[in-house]
Amino acid sequence: MEKENNGSRIFAVLVIIVVAFCFGVIFGRNIAPSADSILSLGSSKKSVNFDLFWQVWDILDSEYVEKDKVSQEDRVYGAIKGLVNSYDDQATIFLDPKETEDFNMSNSGKYFEGIGAELGYSEGAIIIVSPIDGSPAKEAGIRPGDYILAIDDYEVKSTDNIYEIVQKIRGEAGTKVKLRILHRGELEPVDMEITRGEITVPSMTLTYIGDNKDIAYIDIARFTEASLVEWENKWDAVADDIESKNINKILIDLRSNPGGFFDAGVYAADDFLDLGKVISQQEDGKGNIQTFDSEKGGRLIGKKVVILVDEGSASASEIFTGALQQNDVATVVGSKTYGKGTAQTVIDLSGGSSIHVTILKWLLPDGTWLNRENPITPDVVIENTSEDFIKGVDKQYNRALDILTSK
Repeated sequence: MEKENNGSRIFAVLVIIVVAFCFGVIFGRNIAPSADSILSLGSSKKSVNFDLFWQVWDILDSEYVEKDKVSQEDRVYGAIKGLVNSYDDQATIFLDPKETEDFNMSNSGKYFEGIGAELGYSEGAIIIVSPIDGSPAKEAGIRPGDYILAIDDYEVKSTDNIYEIVQKIRGEAGTKVKLRILHRGELEPVDMEITRGEITVPSMTLTYIGDNKDIAYIDIARFTEASLVEWENKWDAVADDIESKNINKILIDLRSNPGGFFDAGVYAADDFLDLGKVISQQEDGKGNIQTFDSEKGGRLIGKKVVILVDEGSASASEIFTGALQQNDVATVVGSKTYGKGTAQTVIDLSGGSSIHVTILKWLLPDGTWLNRENPITPDVVIENTSEDFIKGVDKQYNRALDILTSK
């Protein structure tokens, strides 16, 4: 595994999580930008004529009626965001210092204030990928696949990005936000008033279920912690506990898991695979492909494994699921996953801001690109309907238990 680099981090980006204040926790393999790439950036600037930019800057500076309304710093950040947005890639983004601070806090597992729901994109619209268990969003009746039509008095536009919506939804615990929501499969929107709260989501939990407590239930909320090493240590504790108890049946719940460190998905998958099995591949912009094989001879080989996924399962959770499914060591139950297999390098900039740049595609073991057209398709497709959600019935979970307990 590569060591982490403070100046640059790579993320397998899939969805933007609204953990409390609606920010992303999406990680992957760490790499630093090469010297060649930085040099090429410098040379490209020489051919750009900025006269028009400064002409507009000066016009606004002299003519705009409320010139004191926008600070010089805000104008610079706005110009940079416009440049980044011109690439028309929802995962390539610029974050100002406050947004960067919030993003980094969300990755460290600290508590947040907000509604507790994961946001994503669907054909240009901003949707709820999934409400987080125990969150104000889930308690209010927010469901996976819900379209966000309005926030308080603001109508959401097709040109809005996640972070603009984030700023409107986030807020202090105890305050209220009104969302106009269109539930998936319904025709009439509904207005929901949600009281924001403080939310802490552990990266994973282990419990033992079944009549004889002979099934290990691993609920993985995200493949992230404050560091990759911290996440791996938590996974090691889970795997060691299962191994010590000689448990042979494992249910892994990756529903609503937006991903995280790519390395974390590879690390966990390795525990289920014999040496030399393909876990995943990555392809850069020049078509070069790197393969990641199992290399440690895992502690959980030979177990009966079922993985639960849904449309909120993305990135590293899809890498993990694809590795076990395509190597025939797990049965996958649920609905099709999100399908987001790109990776971003995250570069810290001066003044505390940062930029996320898409640089890689993640490929499944069979070499196909994981994307919206090619998500993970479960071996057993079963949907939890809106009625199931309202009644508290979990057909996916029940079917997974049937498979594990059947002979």
